[in-house]
Amino acid sequence: MFVVAEVTLRAYWIAGGRWGYTACDRTNLVDPTGGCGANRVETLPFWAGWGAVGVGAALAILVVCAVRFPGRYSVAGSWAAAALLLVLAFPLHLLFEIPAALAGRPSDWRDLGARLVLATGGLLFTGLANACAPQRGAREAGYQPVPRWTRRWAYVAVALPVVGWAVPHGLWVLGVPFGIPQRQLDDIHRNLSTWTGVAITLVPPLAGLLVLGLIQRWGQQFPRWVPGLRGRPVPRLLAVIPAGVALTLVTYGVLSVAVLVTQVLTGDTHWSDVREGWAVTATLLVFLCWGVALGVTTTGYAITTRPRQERATNTEPSL
Repeated sequence: MFVVAEVTLRAYWIAGGRWGYTACDRTNLVDPTGGCGANRVETLPFWAGWGAVGVGAALAILVVCAVRFPGRYSVAGSWAAAALLLVLAFPLHLLFEIPAALAGRPSDWRDLGARLVLATGGLLFTGLANACAPQRGAREAGYQPVPRWTRRWAYVAVALPVVGWAVPHGLWVLGVPFGIPQRQLDDIHRNLSTWTGVAITLVPPLAGLLVLGLIQRWGQQFPRWVPGLRGRPVPRLLAVIPAGVALTLVTYGVLSVAVLVTQVLTGDTHWSDVREGWAVTATLLVFLCWGVALGVTTTGYAITTRPRQERATNTEPSL
């Protein structure tokens, strides 16, 4: 259904319709509530039209092959499709844009909706990959303690959005030009309301607290107070959500640093500007390190919760 819906929508755009289409530039939003003049766009960009239709056709072929010929190639292809869709969805920005929109800031609902759909598609292909995988043994009953290194990385993943994001943004909301020039602080207060600034400041660290579920009992067994699920094991597939977020964080961090370096080398940005706004530059590195820490923690969770049969196979001594 996901692939069919996406291809149908792109075909509708190619035919001249513009419902759900946005022409907004993420770096310079003009009239976001109206799609930045989407109805006036005559020539549809390739990747929004025929390029997306081609990708949809490839995904449809992948689904058919996965259903008819399940195996490691189908699993690998499904995981690759899931990773692609999650990266394109860029769920990291959703953490900021949705609270800002709820706080009253004008938002591009077309962009938000499209990326929520892509994220859903990524989760669906993750489920397909899991369904195509060989049957494994049952998980060990009860809580399985994670390795010490997993706990350490989890604490790093929780601390980074607090120290590297919430602290500087909180100071900016309070009017303190921490690591940025005064003119940039004035622009922030001019473009963002207080409630929007508070939402943007608090959402990442609050979301980061969910990482603790990868090292705590409630990340492997539903708590007793959850109706209908109390004591039942948490599906391992849920670990793909932090894994997808980690992939997005790392991708965003690498691309942002690459763009910054390119701008400095070409002269579009001067080193003096980087030094003056060092807190903004440091935020890019925070995203990169946050993604790495989250990815390592997720790996430790996946290793700990492996089925009993898989563990036995991997720990058998070779003769």
